Amino acid sequence: MDEKKETGKLLTRAVEKKIIKIIKENYMQPGDKLKNEYELAELLNVSRGTIREAIKSLVSRNILEVRQGAGTFVSNKNGVPEDPLGLTFISDIKEDKKVALDLLDIRLMLEPEIAALAAVKGTPKQIKTMLEQCKIVEELIEKGEDYREADILFHKRIAQCSGNRVIENLIPIINSSVSLTINLTEDVFRQNTYKEHRAVAEAIASGDSLGAKCAMIVHLNTNRRGIEKNFSKK
Repeated sequence: MDEKKETGKLLTRAVEKKIIKIIKENYMQPGDKLKNEYELAELLNVSRGTIREAIKSLVSRNILEVRQGAGTFVSNKNGVPEDPLGLTFISDIKEDKKVALDLLDIRLMLEPEIAALAAVKGTPKQIKTMLEQCKIVEELIEKGEDYREADILFHKRIAQCSGNRVIENLIPIINSSVSLTINLTEDVFRQNTYKEHRAVAEAIASGDSLGAKCAMIVHLNTNRRGIEKNFSKK
């Protein structure tokens, strides 16, 4: 019985690797639809049950996603775990100044250089998308609405402009900090975000690598002041 289970696990892992190979060899992108369960079983010469187990495992690894009634798709998460830093198990993150500032330190190490690279490497299409996202954040700020998700996407667009796939996969780290920072600053610096995002975006769009780097440093230091101010009240 145990031997059969072990054999089944090995077969499932082998099928997972084959599905990943199919994705790579066909240059499939996030959002692209995979063949259905029956077609994959025929193609890989295994049972549909094995295909289901392999897909379930790949979903848990954020490589695939299943959309009810639509099928199985390549995940937008690029195989990156939801919580790469294990922040779920660090005290209460909303109350923990140390964690908030540690995250900001990571951003200061990464994002100014990402912005500088984006100014050099960004394609016209990527730059256009990044500027459009900057505008969306501005509109939400003007309306006094929650701009957290839009802000996160803006930083993702900057990373995409860098042309570096590894940098794109660092986004979950950045996203954790962006969301936390907005929570902790309690929107004290909404207007600063408006101006500073625009400064970063325009520097990148104009190909000003140093300007983009400096603008991002200014933006992140504003976030630091916001966190410090928030905790000084407690």
